[in-house]
Amino acid sequence: MSSRLDSLSTGLLLVAASLMTIGIVMVTSTAASLEESIVESISWQTPFIRQAAFVGSGFVLMLVCARIGPGLLQWRPGLALQPSVVLLFVVVVLLACVWVPGVGVESHGKHRWVAFGAVRFQPSEVAKLALVVFLAALLCRRNTASQHRVPDITIPMLAIAVVCAMVGREDFGTAVLLAVVGGLMLMARGCPLSTMAAWTIPAVGAFIYMIVSQPYRIERLLGFLRIWEDPHGVGYHPMQSLAAIASGGWAGRGLGAGLAKYGYLPESGSDFVFSIICEEIGFFGGVVVILFFVVLVLLGLRTMMLAPCEDGGFAKLFAFGVTVTIALQGLMNIAVVTAVAPTKGIPLPLVSAGGSGLLCFSVAVGLLAGVPRRAVVAAAPPGDATPEKMVLTQALRK
Repeated sequence: MSSRLDSLSTGLLLVAASLMTIGIVMVTSTAASLEESIVESISWQTPFIRQAAFVGSGFVLMLVCARIGPGLLQWRPGLALQPSVVLLFVVVVLLACVWVPGVGVESHGKHRWVAFGAVRFQPSEVAKLALVVFLAALLCRRNTASQHRVPDITIPMLAIAVVCAMVGREDFGTAVLLAVVGGLMLMARGCPLSTMAAWTIPAVGAFIYMIVSQPYRIERLLGFLRIWEDPHGVGYHPMQSLAAIASGGWAGRGLGAGLAKYGYLPESGSDFVFSIICEEIGFFGGVVVILFFVVLVLLGLRTMMLAPCEDGGFAKLFAFGVTVTIALQGLMNIAVVTAVAPTKGIPLPLVSAGGSGLLCFSVAVGLLAGVPRRAVVAAAPPGDATPEKMVLTQALRK
């Protein structure tokens, strides 16, 4: 049993590292320019160096978080400042800072970034992990009168609503993702559908308002139904993406030989990196990437099933939330680049260029990989406990 749990944790880390490695290669390929050689412009601003630095940092964070595990984030009876509450509060403050002059940074006409000196990141990426941690901790807290009582969803629903409202002001796709993940976590915890339905009605109304309040969102949704009629407008991104995928054929043009990245397909290194993968590595390359995500999701679900129950179900619900977030965001990205869904700027987890999302998902996968390690400690016989395991056990059970 112990060896199976260790291999499960190792498998999660290896699959995530493989996706991150693919990301370095493809981001480097999309950075190719006809104006200058990438070798002659080696600097921090070079996409390869930046992505390699983010991947290296993310891998270290992943290993550290796998060693620690998510137990330190669970609800602790009698503790004044709950880690999950503090994390969510910090995220809400950062989401508000997006609109503070001098702190918030506007890019591509959107207010999604904050900058503190040389450090610049997207709070909405941190919100994905913070919301999962908060919901798992709150719904599985052990200071309730009965662990079998149906949890009150008032506070969780308010937390989901606040985060989605603040994120959705500028990033509708991420807000939808957060809402779906939050709803699925409530369902997984056993919240009655009738109660959730009562909250769903105002939530749907709020999302409709988000759409109609921004004319470009209505235009994007309507344009999705007629992308072939407007190839230079709303249909440009999906048509160029499909053209890149189709031109790759079965085996691809060859790594680095793609043409869409030369100004034809915007955001080719981030939101549309899967299109470049299919163009340069072909249909088989795209299938390999999808299979990596399928394996990662299956390992995450297996982790959820084997997670210990001594914490009131926190580890199980946390593993479920992280796995669903990765699965849904990957599905949304691939749906967009294949013109199955309206164009939306949402990156491919662990692969797309960028630091905020990569580092946050690295932490999430690392904590997820720490769940099986925790189960090993919990399942170990008292006589088999090493000093290292005893220290870790005491830290997790405090």
